[in-house]
Amino acid sequence: MNFLQSLPDGWTIYIWLVAGGLIIFAAMYGLRWAYKNEQFDEDIKYLVFDENDKDKMSPEEYAKSREVLAQQVKRREEFLREKAQEKAQHAKQHEDR
Repeated sequence: MNFLQSLPDGWTIYIWLVAGGLIIFAAMYGLRWAYKNEQFDEDIKYLVFDENDKDKMSPEEYAKSREVLAQQVKRREEFLREKAQEKAQHAKQHEDR
């Protein structure tokens, strides 16, 4: 406790500057992660609809919802294929050791 009292006036600003820098860094990292993981997709709202909602939507909205669903299914299949390839490569590397 004596150490903190022996410090000159104004030292706490440096703690605030470091904390602020860490917060900005964390926010930038979070935004980067969100962008890389496709979290900014505006069409995601169409994924909550299914065939039973056809009568509640305009023909354009329904067509858009089916298009978005098809894109998401395709992207999911690509993602799962990539993960399976990574897993196979990892297993192969592990066998080679």
